[in-house]
Amino acid sequence: MENRAVPKDKKKTRRMVLTALFATIVCVATLVIRIPTPLGGYFHMGDTTILLAGFLLGPAAGATAGAVGSVLADFFGGYVQYVPPTLIIKGLMGYLAGLLYRRLGGNGGVREAHLGAAVLAGLVCESVMVVGYYLFALIFLRFEGAAALTIPGDVVQGLVGIVGATLLLKAFSKSSLSI
Repeated sequence: MENRAVPKDKKKTRRMVLTALFATIVCVATLVIRIPTPLGGYFHMGDTTILLAGFLLGPAAGATAGAVGSVLADFFGGYVQYVPPTLIIKGLMGYLAGLLYRRLGGNGGVREAHLGAAVLAGLVCESVMVVGYYLFALIFLRFEGAAALTIPGDVVQGLVGIVGATLLLKAFSKSSLSI
């Protein structure tokens, strides 16, 4: 593939299309692979794709893809009560993934994966997810013990998300994709 300068309007269009594509991938990854948990939630692969969107596309696109894709998954998956916290938590995760990945040495795109930056950014993002849903459960359930029960499952999901996003980032860095 030739490496030519792309006009500004085509870059904006490409960015919008990739953001919409990642929002769709987040939604599908959240809805298709669902492993129920004893507390009524479920494990999913959405976090993997939210982190990857942030790493590859940057903070704004990561936030948009994470928030929109996850909210649609909650809505269509029958978890409407989680739409408000999901909008904030998953949007913040995508934003921080893009911001921290770049600040820690990742360059965005797929040409060169900085795995250390991806892991560190992922740890921060997934910590936001764990704390965010804990606080929502604490306020919603109004019982600290029940809210604390959400933490182990969210930690496992977060770790799977970090590993998955890091592995995909590494795989994409070896490809000829141009994002």
